[in-house]
Amino acid sequence: MGISGFEPDFVVGLEAVREDHGLRLAQLGGRRLSGFALVRFVDDGDWFADCPVVLDFEGVRVEICHWKFDELSIGWNTIDTTAAITGWEDSDFTPAWSGADVRLEPYVGQLLRDVSLLEWRAPGQDLADGTVAVEFAFDAGCFRIGNGLDENTIEVGEPDPEYVKHRLSG
Repeated sequence: MGISGFEPDFVVGLEAVREDHGLRLAQLGGRRLSGFALVRFVDDGDWFADCPVVLDFEGVRVEICHWKFDELSIGWNTIDTTAAITGWEDSDFTPAWSGADVRLEPYVGQLLRDVSLLEWRAPGQDLADGTVAVEFAFDAGCFRIGNGLDENTIEVGEPDPEYVKHRLSG
């Protein structure tokens, strides 16, 4: 993807995510969201949802990226959002880091109350079954970075009832 410092380590399933990152995610509780970065296309401002979502909690950055139908990579303080994204010179699109997003902006400066992993559990045959989203809850509400079946999603407000919540902190 040409993102400086991004070396994803994808895992699958709730237990793998909890084992690899549960404690560090829980330790974010009590910190303020001080900023975030998303990759947007320079030409039209559209979000490039294939790239990681970087959330800064007072100097501790968590980097979340969903891939394929069920893989999730969580990184810690590795991505350089000040560096240009390379490898797109021959493309019709120019991606760049942005600190603008109407869904996330209301949470900047807010104290993180708790972090949860949400596991999608829908009855019957559902391609998303077992995918994991990471939810960040504040007094003003919550948002989650979920799996849009091969890209990230950002959802605000109460989660879909098909999610099973597994609290890590709070």
